[in-house]
Amino acid sequence: MATSYEDRLLRVLEYIHDNPAGDLSLDELADVAAMSRFHWHRVFRAMTGETCAQAVRRVRLNHAAVWLVQTDRPLRRIAADVGYPSLSSFSRAFAASHGLTPGAFRTRGELMPPLLTAEKGGYPVYPIDIADHPARRLAAIAHRGPYAMIGKAFESLGAVFSSRNLWPHAGGMVGVYYDDPDAVDADDLRSLAGVVVDDAAPVAAPLEEVKLPAGRYAVMHYKGPYSGLAAAYKHMYGVWLPQSGEELGDHPPIEVYLNNPQDTAPDDLLTDVCVPVV
Repeated sequence: MATSYEDRLLRVLEYIHDNPAGDLSLDELADVAAMSRFHWHRVFRAMTGETCAQAVRRVRLNHAAVWLVQTDRPLRRIAADVGYPSLSSFSRAFAASHGLTPGAFRTRGELMPPLLTAEKGGYPVYPIDIADHPARRLAAIAHRGPYAMIGKAFESLGAVFSSRNLWPHAGGMVGVYYDDPDAVDADDLRSLAGVVVDDAAPVAAPLEEVKLPAGRYAVMHYKGPYSGLAAAYKHMYGVWLPQSGEELGDHPPIEVYLNNPQDTAPDDLLTDVCVPVV
């Protein structure tokens, strides 16, 4: 029975992420879940910690934040693309969530280092140190596509952990990023949304077990919205690495997420960007 509810929850989360402009009313999501609307909301909140309305609003506004920074879509189109009937209602909701109007957020995004060339410089400086990491075991869900959209995989991961009561085995949220977004088409980028788990945690589909090797990492302690992480990587690879005397290791970089975007303002998010070195 738990698997049945887990499948329904995963189906609804996928539907929300794939249809931000669509009808995401409680009744519609209850239909997607194939469950009575009198009970669905209680089930969703108990399994995710959010109401359906909170989850829909968060996913829609996260999509909007990505499109504001990474595309030149007009604001009215973005508002429509994330299900808001007017620019004014979208602007109010976005400002309440992100602390800036959509236009101001776009302007700040355009001035952020991800859109500057190395020749122009201007990359931000974050603390970097070298640390020895132990081997880690992940329970993970694969994501293929733009890195900025990996939230969909993390949502599914969280739903599975809640459904199977795996959180007592958990030791932190981790993203693994296999490809260089400057060298691989966005739709083909490979990544994993993972949770560090102990050896006693059962890992079964849709989860997959991934082993991270022990080793030395250069760790950048980044604070700020996830949309600024591209700048952190550019500083790390383009400025810090050539001056450090370090050689890169032969496995992909990872990100360790130190707080929760569901209850943390974007500017207060803490992420350790970990690049393997030998």
